[in-house]
Amino acid sequence: MNIFNIKNEAEYNSLKYSVLFIAIAYTFSIMIRMIWVYQFKDAAAFYWNNELMINTNDGYYFASAVEYLLFGMHEHNPQIASALNSYPGLIYITAFLTKILPLSLETIILYLPAFISSLVVIPIILIARLFNMQILGLLSALLGSITWSYYNRTMVGYYDSDMFAVLLQMFVLFSFISLLVKHKLHYIISICLFISVYPFFYPQGLSLMYAMYSIYIVYALWTYRYDAITYVSIAAIAIALSPIGLLLKLVFVSLLLLAFYSKKMELKYWVGLAVIALVFFLFNANIFLLVQEKIFGYINRGTEENGLHFFQVIQTVREAGKIPFDVMANRISGSTIGVLAALIGYILLVMRHRQFIIALPLIGVGVFSLWGGLRFTIYAVPIAAMSAMFLIYFLTSYVKDVIPRYLLILIGAAALIYPNILHITEYKVPTVFHKEEVNALDKLKQIGSDKDYIVAWWDYGYPLWFYTNKNTLIDGGKHHHDNYIVSKILLSSSQKEAALLSRLAVETYVDSGYKNIADTLFKNHRKDQVNVDTFFDELHVDTLSIPPATRDVYLYLPFRMLDILPTVKIFSNINLDTGEKATNPFFYRTSKIVQDKDRVDFGSGVVFDQKTGILAVGNQTVPVDQIITAGYNQDKQLAVHRQALHPDASFTILMLKDYNTVLIMDKEMFNSSYIQMFFLENYDNQYFEPVILTPWAKVYRTKS
Repeated sequence: MNIFNIKNEAEYNSLKYSVLFIAIAYTFSIMIRMIWVYQFKDAAAFYWNNELMINTNDGYYFASAVEYLLFGMHEHNPQIASALNSYPGLIYITAFLTKILPLSLETIILYLPAFISSLVVIPIILIARLFNMQILGLLSALLGSITWSYYNRTMVGYYDSDMFAVLLQMFVLFSFISLLVKHKLHYIISICLFISVYPFFYPQGLSLMYAMYSIYIVYALWTYRYDAITYVSIAAIAIALSPIGLLLKLVFVSLLLLAFYSKKMELKYWVGLAVIALVFFLFNANIFLLVQEKIFGYINRGTEENGLHFFQVIQTVREAGKIPFDVMANRISGSTIGVLAALIGYILLVMRHRQFIIALPLIGVGVFSLWGGLRFTIYAVPIAAMSAMFLIYFLTSYVKDVIPRYLLILIGAAALIYPNILHITEYKVPTVFHKEEVNALDKLKQIGSDKDYIVAWWDYGYPLWFYTNKNTLIDGGKHHHDNYIVSKILLSSSQKEAALLSRLAVETYVDSGYKNIADTLFKNHRKDQVNVDTFFDELHVDTLSIPPATRDVYLYLPFRMLDILPTVKIFSNINLDTGEKATNPFFYRTSKIVQDKDRVDFGSGVVFDQKTGILAVGNQTVPVDQIITAGYNQDKQLAVHRQALHPDASFTILMLKDYNTVLIMDKEMFNSSYIQMFFLENYDNQYFEPVILTPWAKVYRTKS
């Protein structure tokens, strides 16, 4: 008895049912993604230009490049060229759709992820069809298209290259498996086509293409080593994967396939061509170096060991940190049971259909997420969905009656899908900015020119481009050594230092041809490397040469930066010569206030005695210099009240009634540019002038 087949399922394997099942799964995937739109349809704070805003910072990177193509904006932004060169597929498709459809750019970037990513149901169903399991394909598509991790990174509003990453990989997987099953020439064409265009949409995923290709070579040589099409495919795919121009790839692959079609070459010549193409690929692609960089780039964390010791940003990126098993399980399959079913099901799937060994890198990288971080879970989702559904097929195969078996399959499928739908209904991720913040940025857009620069933390770089048509020093892709410079500006206790360093950084960046500012200023890795302490001493006493102003420089201080303020501080709170922490600043934020007579409990062991003015922090007690209450009056003007307690004490309590927040900090943090200029609007008018002052964002122009 063949326990892997369902009675009469072959009749559902026709093209007619393929189209029907794809339509069902595609519609389901899109409709599920519309839950987020429905949830926020009445949230006025999330709308701008009569459309919901997107919910990923990186989306503004691509959207700004689209603005450049369509409207000529961001002409002086050096990072736009990087976007166009790295992700032309996404950017040009978006520009094309915006041009031909009667929809705004905001609407296109909002909904495009849902419509593109949902296409993943096509290769899932077509792969299942290869093995007469198209019903399994439908169920797998329903699950795989909405599973936790895949949904999170392809939902409505998640305008990012991720919408193509897994989609194109699954089409490549489908082509590989089809070639192994049917040995047809046109599957070589499809593999080469998808692999050739893949870098235009998601270049980071090439390492997975290399891994799938390597397994294909071993499998094909082991099973079909006397078949000429094996060597034709090895040669053609090697060319498609090689880092050469698209036109050259098309020419070489076409010549290979024409030669094979003519049937005039003996097998040994095809073997020779395959070896030559493979050697050419290995020599030019540097695949081992690429894989090594990918792995160790996510495992190694901390400070750099050579030259100046800058803090590495990878240590602060949540999606690049180690994750527990249950998180990995939820992300890949929606539940721990689901991922265990997927892992067991994949083993059974390979035992029954060996061609699925090609998908091993996708499963492997999903498991690697335990060490590499959340972002790796997405790649395993579709094949995990197929594997889990296959396990259900296997377990129900012992039920002889068709109706009870199908009923059990549907119950099992529903049990796998339900946790993911539950997650989607609860995953109410907000837009990147809200309306009031964007309104402030829109005002800034009307000021100055597109040559101007905004000094802001890298999280806000891309949205600032999009909404202000201005430039930044660091952003979501360029946030390495220069994080030190920007952190220093934002949290300096000297506004003179903040202003002069802002001017120096911007002019150095432009004059150097957009090189790394910190490395340029400090001459990092050079024999004449600058002593950083001496550099800042000279900045303070005006002996350091400051270039003349060629453009305006703005300091962007949003309220939302308070959430990451300790993290921002880390990057400048470091001795660059040794890599050690420079100071131990104290900063505590809370919304919890429990008052009992003269005793105020702020939570986490932080208690203030109003009678004595003494603050208890755990087992330690420290005097408080002052209590400051800041809030907006009826005229929307900031009113600040100070209560002096212990002069020259090192701690301050800042009560922010409009934000329902209390900040407790030492002088180092209290005197920082951010705290003084945002919460107290206390600025040195010799170096700064206010441009925009709102409760949500404040912008100052440097006078230096």
